[in-house]
Amino acid sequence: MSVMDAMTINKPQAARAFADAEKPSLIGMSRDEMGAALREKGVAEKQIKMRVSQLWNWIYVRGVSDFDHMTNVAKEMREMLKQHFTIARPEIVEEQVSNDGTRKWLLRFPPRGAGRPVEIEAVYIPEEGRGTLCISSQVGCTLTCSFCHTGTQRLVRNLTAEEILSQLLLARDRLGDFPDREAPQGTIMPAEGRKVSNIVMMGMGEPLYNFDSVKQALLIATDGDGLSLSKRRVTLSTSGVVPEIFRTGEEIGVMLAISLHAVRDDLRDILVPINKKYPLKELIEACRAYPGLSNARRITFEYVMLKDVNDSLEDAKGLIKLLKGVPAKINLIPFNPWPGTNYQCSDWEQIEKFADFINSAGYASPIRTPRGRDILAACGQLKSESERMRKTERLAFEAMMIANHGADD
Repeated sequence: MSVMDAMTINKPQAARAFADAEKPSLIGMSRDEMGAALREKGVAEKQIKMRVSQLWNWIYVRGVSDFDHMTNVAKEMREMLKQHFTIARPEIVEEQVSNDGTRKWLLRFPPRGAGRPVEIEAVYIPEEGRGTLCISSQVGCTLTCSFCHTGTQRLVRNLTAEEILSQLLLARDRLGDFPDREAPQGTIMPAEGRKVSNIVMMGMGEPLYNFDSVKQALLIATDGDGLSLSKRRVTLSTSGVVPEIFRTGEEIGVMLAISLHAVRDDLRDILVPINKKYPLKELIEACRAYPGLSNARRITFEYVMLKDVNDSLEDAKGLIKLLKGVPAKINLIPFNPWPGTNYQCSDWEQIEKFADFINSAGYASPIRTPRGRDILAACGQLKSESERMRKTERLAFEAMMIANHGADD
């Protein structure tokens, strides 16, 4: 394992971050919300549209995180913005770099009801023709999928649209993916084009249990006048929150991935317990009705390969039967072990037999190459140490934070 930049935040930085947390961030606001925020601070009505356009460009096209860098904005206006708003990035607690170039950031956000600052993980995976950023939507998770390390961390809180978007902005900062920025020496990334060309909502949490914030963040990420990611290069992965699946296609319009992992309800009830609420029949019906579904816009079904659990040829036959008529791609994921798990990865020979059977039935079934295993950055391995505190602990901690001007213990 190669670990790069084990960074901690010093007291002055923590104090500034704590102060900034009290200000609303312009990141994650819609244009209408940004306009309303400026109007409330006295910006003249005739200037609102122009000012919003300026800010949008500086934040999402130029990637600035300091109002003083907005050179075409009058000094008086910049002072007002600094006084009332923030566009600061989250604190980087630690950055790790895998032998294969995968990067994992441990990021810290303000408490916002959780009692103490919360931490989440985001992961960047460089490949030959693309760079994919895996983004978290919650601190922890409610789903308790039995094979998933993230699921062993209980839910602390949802992330805001700002916090979801900030993961993308920070990754682009660190990778030199904004104009006039350079990547750290030795960074592995695509040879051409954007360093972050694709994003997947596959980090910590269930995105569809935080629908509104995820929707707002992804609509801004795909806005043609800003970050301008193609909706075809944005994938939202869900464990099967059936009522929100149609809305995802209708209101966000990104690609859909289903965390499937079993073809029988009795087994999926164990592996993915949300199946007890939304069983396979309902889930597949929702997939068939997904807006825009076609052979050009297939649903990806994620299937983790667990030895002697879901990897038999009978399971493969069941998978073909279950997905009949659904334009689909099936991603086979070799299980990534984590401390304390009772599962083992299927033998490689068995994974290949499973894949060959799926392929012969006409479905693309790539075997996902394990990435970032040495830094626990692979699928299902993301977890932070954020925990919800009792009220008395929370009040004591917040008092200490104020008294010590953001001292970080």
